[in-house]
Amino acid sequence: MTEPAGTIAADKPQAAPRSELAEFWRRFSRHRLAVVSVVVLILVAVLSIAAPLLSPYAFDAQDLDLMGLPYPPSSTHWLGTDSLGQDNFTRLLYGGQISFAVGIAAAVVSIAIGTLVGAISGFYRGWVDVVLMRFTDVVLAIPPLPLILLLAGLVRPSVPVLILIIGALGWMSTARLVRSEFLSLREREFVESARALGSTNRRLIWRHMLPNALAPLIVAATLAVGYSILVESALSFLGFGVQPPTPSWGNLLNQARQYLDSAPWLAVPPGAMILVTMLAVNFIGDGLRDALE
Repeated sequence: MTEPAGTIAADKPQAAPRSELAEFWRRFSRHRLAVVSVVVLILVAVLSIAAPLLSPYAFDAQDLDLMGLPYPPSSTHWLGTDSLGQDNFTRLLYGGQISFAVGIAAAVVSIAIGTLVGAISGFYRGWVDVVLMRFTDVVLAIPPLPLILLLAGLVRPSVPVLILIIGALGWMSTARLVRSEFLSLREREFVESARALGSTNRRLIWRHMLPNALAPLIVAATLAVGYSILVESALSFLGFGVQPPTPSWGNLLNQARQYLDSAPWLAVPPGAMILVTMLAVNFIGDGLRDALE
């Protein structure tokens, strides 16, 4: 005697619904390059943070016996030394600390400014939106690198100043992104319900709308870190960024450019670190975009 089809279906165990985190990881893990990039980026960051443990030298220590010309890699100096007798491997690791610190901090500044401008513009609309977006368009019309070079040349290019300059001139795309999200969310039912229950504008923006705009904001923040590291490296390479003896990947390239033919071991490592970091950040951004959409 056969059982009714409905009984058989009812007796089968139902698959447990996926949590949002599990679903996110399933989608993100499909992007193999993004997963590999996360591992690479974590490895580079850990090596930079662990510089005092991995190298017996200080970043500004000099071997007086090796001063004059760059010396090739050896058992005591894995990536050789520069013309001042400084260990290139040590300076590469400490340079990673500076580049990551500037990149992350400048990205935080730019995302904070962009989120504030975009949220206010998209929520209030009207003349507030017109004024803020026209100001954003004006800043966008100015070539960023010459303006950053100008500001870096007018003030002392310390690390905190670089963070403020890069962050204050990199918020425009985030502002436009957040504005478009808020224009859409403003008309959603949950916002109307919260408004009917007496929520203030501040509560609507920060408690109800901003959490629902986090997905594209996370992607933008990831890409902003890579952009900030690249800008800092370019400024330091041109002599307007982090100044020696404090190392960064950019000024290591600047110091190595006169020895490209005779001592390529000075230029290849910092250039490779910038390249690997940029590729990793962009692949992670692509993976996050696919997973969060």
